[in-house]
Amino acid sequence: MIDLHNDIDEILITEDEIREKIQILGSAISDDYENKDLVMISILKGGLIFLADLLREVTVPANIDFMAITSYGTDTESTGIVQLLKDLSSPILGKEVLIVEDIIDTGLTLNYLIQTLKARQPLNIKICSLMDKSVRRIVDMPIAYKGFDVPDQFVVGYGLDYGQKYRNLPYIGVLKEEIYH
Repeated sequence: MIDLHNDIDEILITEDEIREKIQILGSAISDDYENKDLVMISILKGGLIFLADLLREVTVPANIDFMAITSYGTDTESTGIVQLLKDLSSPILGKEVLIVEDIIDTGLTLNYLIQTLKARQPLNIKICSLMDKSVRRIVDMPIAYKGFDVPDQFVVGYGLDYGQKYRNLPYIGVLKEEIYH
């Protein structure tokens, strides 16, 4: 039996820290979107766990939808080429859109996504990201709701993967370098 925890070099963000931050984010989102037509869009697959926990903390009505995009393929570095794998199932015309991301690093993929969504004429688009790896930023991204700043290390857990593994870890950890090199 494989113990995924053995592949983690260090825990960056604990399960309790994640839970506390999501409560804070959920409260802020609830205050800001009271009496508004909110659509929370999760970017699959990594953002799914964050969206589920965040949604439980949001006290205002919210629709959810999903998109899947990739610029990584099977690599640990972005290729810079964005591919849309799954589109929204409902229109966002005239709605308040909140993109719910697990992590933002270069901003290239998210910039592509925002441009794609703007063409559909939502009322507004804001970003909520559990983690911000701003040291790698190429395209500026105004993050309205930010959880944690993370260093330029390869992180997994709480939805983030390497080779489709580690998503189910309840914390954010740094993957041992020998695993992905």
